[in-house]
Amino acid sequence: MRMNKRISDLHSEITEWRRDFHMHPELQYEVQRTARIVAEKLMEFGCDEVIIGVGRTGVVGLIRGSGEGGPVIGLRADMDALPIIEATGKAYSSVTAGQMHACGHDGHTAMLLGAAKYLAETRLFNGTVAVIFQPAEEGGGGAREMIRDGLMDRFNIREVYGMHNMPGMAAGTFAIRPGAIMAAADRFSIEIKGKGGHAAKPHSSIDPILVGAHLVASAHAIVSRSINPLRSAVLSFGAFNSGLTDNVIPQAALLKGTVRTLEEDDRDLMETRLGEVVEHTAKVFGATANLNYLRDYPVTVNAEANAEYAALAASNVTSSEAVNRNVEPVMGSEDFAFMLRERPGAYIFIGAGDSAPLHHPEYDFNDEIIPVGVNYWVELAEGRLRI
Repeated sequence: MRMNKRISDLHSEITEWRRDFHMHPELQYEVQRTARIVAEKLMEFGCDEVIIGVGRTGVVGLIRGSGEGGPVIGLRADMDALPIIEATGKAYSSVTAGQMHACGHDGHTAMLLGAAKYLAETRLFNGTVAVIFQPAEEGGGGAREMIRDGLMDRFNIREVYGMHNMPGMAAGTFAIRPGAIMAAADRFSIEIKGKGGHAAKPHSSIDPILVGAHLVASAHAIVSRSINPLRSAVLSFGAFNSGLTDNVIPQAALLKGTVRTLEEDDRDLMETRLGEVVEHTAKVFGATANLNYLRDYPVTVNAEANAEYAALAASNVTSSEAVNRNVEPVMGSEDFAFMLRERPGAYIFIGAGDSAPLHHPEYDFNDEIIPVGVNYWVELAEGRLRI
């Protein structure tokens, strides 16, 4: 690895920031403490402009290079935590009950702050770097809100880049691909209305549990029988709620689930077919059912040229052998997808080594990869804005 000495010297300081963020997790848009610290540090570093309250609680810092003119590129980190009870046992464990940084956003924020400090000190580039600190990635659509608040046009951002740590991938390595790298995430709920009655007299009732059971089985067949087997899609039910006791057939049932796809036409097909399955399955049993289908995060799509720029920057930090340029897509989702719909750019994974998986009570960000992540941001910024 080719580590910048100044960035290596910042390692312990950035680690302290990361662990402080870890101790004080905040959910979705309620990242006031984190955003305040981020803004204060950006001002302390000497950023040319620091703008708060973008997309409610987002922060943007502008760092102008030493050369004349040049474009603006955006580097984005997420700030929010998750409603999970921490079980790491670390000295810097969460002090907020029921909340923890179980996805590494504390590390993402700290690494981008480290890059901002270095870039503001050196300014060895032509143009402007916009460091973007986003709230509410975990289900709140914070990227979408920042865009609605004028993020791209207000700061004239031409390209935008994101990064996420990945447990199970060798520490300090990178993985990326052009095209779809993470799936669209849609949510649905199904309300089934039957006819309640005594469990000993099922013939005089319309059992919503039976309807729901058939519906679950039929819905799972959509992927295997309606989606091209050479493409990827996921349909999963996460909730099936009905009834309160053993001798009563309930009046209604509520099912909830998610759909993940990598292609827009598959996304359309999944919604259409699920609606048909819900309607006709309920009708067979004399029940009624209503599907509420919410299109949430879109597919995260890396522009081909920008994915190559990102891979090159990663290779310059590590080596070409340490960068997987054609990683398999992940069926999880990421609201950075909204930013990539607005501007060309790329999303990259940085290996976090062996650890508990993301969103797990025992997960903790690997502080050893901090210099690698900071070097990547700096290499990318200086490479895209070369003097």
